[in-house]
Amino acid sequence: MKLNSVDISKTASASSIVFEALRKAIIEGDVKEGEPLRQDEIARLFNTSRIPVREAISRLEEQGLVKTQRYKGAVVSGLSATEAEEIFDFRALIEPEVIRRAVPLMSQDTLDTARTSWAAFSASADPMSWGDLNRDFHSTLYRASGLQYHLDIIDNAMDRIDRYLRAQLVMSNGMARANEEHIAIWEACVAGNAAQAAELTRLHISGARESLIQNINSLR
Repeated sequence: MKLNSVDISKTASASSIVFEALRKAIIEGDVKEGEPLRQDEIARLFNTSRIPVREAISRLEEQGLVKTQRYKGAVVSGLSATEAEEIFDFRALIEPEVIRRAVPLMSQDTLDTARTSWAAFSASADPMSWGDLNRDFHSTLYRASGLQYHLDIIDNAMDRIDRYLRAQLVMSNGMARANEEHIAIWEACVAGNAAQAAELTRLHISGARESLIQNINSLR
């Protein structure tokens, strides 16, 4: 199992540390779909007992990143085309509304930070960084809305599809299109055009949805 081991034997928040490490490994594809999460092995890697490992896996299961299978125990969840479509349809409903609410509240610092994120995304040749930079760009703009419950739900949805999106950007040569769409969304925000930013965000998500659905079986 490809995980960075950490000695957390004397750490009070052992469960949270294991959870974040496993979550990151799953999202970035270091732990593959269908791979079992062996509690004893993980506990040894982190120099802890099975209790925080079990708690961490339960949290991952609540987020849909892990499922329990008979005879196998906890394994990394896959994503069917139907599930992917549902997640994207949900995102296409909620994210345009969030950015619409955010635009009037955006500061110059917010816009500058978002510009830095899309510039880094555009310049990066490392596929492993694309997911984080993409999320940084969108979340920077969304945070201005102050809608924390919405933001938490969006994060959870992104966790489910992130590892597939990274691979899809590589296979479909989607970087150029994504970058153009990021710039257009950012420019609408700079102009204070909330309705345009919302519509561009909806189209951005819908385009990514179609590309991912076409390629999802090749991404496993």
